[in-house]
Amino acid sequence: MTDAELHARAVSVAARAYAPYSEYHVGAVALMRDGTVLEGVNVENAAYPLGVCAERTLLSGAVVAGFRPGDVEVVAITASPCGGCRQWLYEFKVERVVFPSGGELVARTTAELLPDAWDDL
Repeated sequence: MTDAELHARAVSVAARAYAPYSEYHVGAVALMRDGTVLEGVNVENAAYPLGVCAERTLLSGAVVAGFRPGDVEVVAITASPCGGCRQWLYEFKVERVVFPSGGELVARTTAELLPDAWDDL
């Protein structure tokens, strides 16, 4: 899948987000190195800040499915990832992250997104 195709799928997946408070629906899609495609969405909770970002549901689901850091080739997201998610993406050794910025689709490495990441691995 191309970056644009992955992002289009993330846009489609975002409709399934549970965001009754912010109404800000975010979708994330990962292409794993073995060709598997996984999806995630943000899930809000009335007891703020217990909601979960789309990137974290995606990566948590990847772990449940048996994947580990280094298994993720690319993650496409419908929004720029927050700082916490940038650390998650970095720790899972995602090769590149695709998201809209300035009206266009951009691809960044996790090191570009979070140059001073915690790296205790």
